[in-house]
Amino acid sequence: MASHTALLIIDYTNDFVADKGALSCGLPGQKLAPKIVDLADKFVSNGDWVIFPTDVHTPNDPYHPETKLFPPHNVRNTWGREFYGPVAKWYQQNKGQEKVYMYDKTRYSAFAGTDLDLRMRERHVDTLHLVGVCTDICVLHTAVDAYNLNYNLVIHQKGVAALGPEGQTWALDHFKNVLGASVVD
Repeated sequence: MASHTALLIIDYTNDFVADKGALSCGLPGQKLAPKIVDLADKFVSNGDWVIFPTDVHTPNDPYHPETKLFPPHNVRNTWGREFYGPVAKWYQQNKGQEKVYMYDKTRYSAFAGTDLDLRMRERHVDTLHLVGVCTDICVLHTAVDAYNLNYNLVIHQKGVAALGPEGQTWALDHFKNVLGASVVD
């Protein structure tokens, strides 16, 4: 029987999580690793999809809006774009499986400028579980687009982190009260 569920592990890279990352959430982001690995194991065991929508940039791209907002980050083929810690190890051990793969994205949302929606529809996925960083940026924008595309949303509260506590609180409230997402531990 085909699975209708996917886990999206959003932007869990060194630049967003490691102490020396260009835009790091720091310790709150680092603490997510065990929860993310546990969820990924459960999804793989259930025959569900585990997808890594991952930011990719060209340094100082004059046509990309983030160039004005943030320092260079998640540049292709750099340490900063590699997955962080235990999640990197999990990905290396599981990436050859049909239902586990990395997905390039160049905007906050995993849906903007990609064929992710088409791929999810082809696979009859109707429910997306979101984890990763940053809760109030890329996770939020992915959730908004998923909501507008009529996906069921589950946000794992202990699987997301923001750059600051205010953004975390605001985004979790927004998921639940504006997007109708299930926010779970």
